[in-house]
Amino acid sequence: MALDGATAHHSLRALLAGADELSAVNCATPGETVAVIEYLMAICFAASVCPASDEEWGAWITEKRGLAKAAKWLVRQPDDAWDLFGPATPLGQNSMLAASMGESGTGTAQLLIERVGDYNQFFDHHHLERGDPLPAAEAFRAMLTQHAYAPYGRGRISGKGEGLGPTVTNLSTGRLQGRIRVVALGSTLGETLRLNLYPPEGPGEPMNMSWTGGAIERRGFDKKAEPRVPRSSADLHSALGRSILLHPSRGPGGQTVVDRVLIGAGEVLELDVERHLQDAVPIVALNGEVKPLWPSPTRALWLDAHALYSAVKDAETGLYARLRALPYEKTGRGAPYYMWAVGLLANKSLPMAWTQGSYPYAPGMARHLYRASRRGSVIAEYVAFSLKRAAVVALENAFPAVRAADESGQLARFDARWEFWPAAAQPFDHLLEEVAAANAEDDDPVSEPLIVYADTLLDAARDFLVHRLDSLPPNRRGHIARARAEQRFEDDMTGDRAPAELRGESAHD
Repeated sequence: MALDGATAHHSLRALLAGADELSAVNCATPGETVAVIEYLMAICFAASVCPASDEEWGAWITEKRGLAKAAKWLVRQPDDAWDLFGPATPLGQNSMLAASMGESGTGTAQLLIERVGDYNQFFDHHHLERGDPLPAAEAFRAMLTQHAYAPYGRGRISGKGEGLGPTVTNLSTGRLQGRIRVVALGSTLGETLRLNLYPPEGPGEPMNMSWTGGAIERRGFDKKAEPRVPRSSADLHSALGRSILLHPSRGPGGQTVVDRVLIGAGEVLELDVERHLQDAVPIVALNGEVKPLWPSPTRALWLDAHALYSAVKDAETGLYARLRALPYEKTGRGAPYYMWAVGLLANKSLPMAWTQGSYPYAPGMARHLYRASRRGSVIAEYVAFSLKRAAVVALENAFPAVRAADESGQLARFDARWEFWPAAAQPFDHLLEEVAAANAEDDDPVSEPLIVYADTLLDAARDFLVHRLDSLPPNRRGHIARARAEQRFEDDMTGDRAPAELRGESAHD
């Protein structure tokens, strides 16, 4: 995507050569965008186009150093190493699957995480054998997404007849699946890449070009995989999380398309949080275990935005410590950077949806943004909790003899949380933008925006509750239930347990 918002297709070389004339990579899904950024980072590490230290990283940002050397490095690479359909070493693929393509290959839906389901069931009703050829570039990006985000499960390949081994069907979890990946965003693609490049392990080491060939000794499929430690940053960011093979064909206009795909087990990496997951946001789980922030199907991602700001505020090393150390001269109202959090929601081995959130960051404002996001989360959760309490009161008064089997369905009639949660996200984003735009020298740029935010949520919650209570029967019992439910909600909003901002006061914490 260009700086003026226009979109066009670019090669990997063009992306790097003109990175500061492009605003962002614009892909079909958040996960695909992250996968492409990861691949561009791998190229930069392989080309030694990266800072050698944290101090040099700071200079890269302030001096806006170009990435054209990485593009020139690509020009010098042999063409056959970057051939997506090379018979011996196809780019990013495992040519040893070729013998199984005729028996086990399927339509291209298997390549797309959003269509593939668990590699057997297609939740958007795309049949396994449906043709739908993919343009080569689209198939390449989908392959990168599989390598990074693919869920665990069973493949549709047995490995029995071709000697690959029985474990080729045992698919492991991708290195980015199951956690939130955070990408620091700048105003251009170049700045985004510079923000996320770091002092690497093994600069100049080759990246993963193909399963066969190269210096990396690959696992076999005759036994359970033994995880290997990435040998370099280029290796890490280009790891082959799946064995994939794409079958080329000719499209109606003579262009090269992919019409069949085959997916089997790939690399299993042994990752160290400090070395290999610099963007991971540590949180404490209910069992006391510290683990990276993960995508949750029951909790909106923005409710945990404070964890990102906490990492910037407190981290001693890694991405967040570098972000905190950035100099900042305020030149406009908007935030200079954003932290983009992306995760894949899955039900065991079945991918469900992408979750994402973009949170503004300005150097010197981490403490204020942490307070705003944490208090904003507390306020929203309290309002939602009170809406649930009001719904219970409405149910108990309107239908005191409701059967246990019908209780959850009847309660859902009066529960306004399902309208409230989506509506609360935009005011939360506005709150963070207001705080990020303030001056770092201000003593308290948070309290007033928090009170405005709380008032916005309160007005919306009242409207949603009234709408839900409209379904009460128009009789004496229904009128009593409405009055008591509304009173319960108002008492919660003004009670001592309510966050101070809901009473129009500032919280001192």
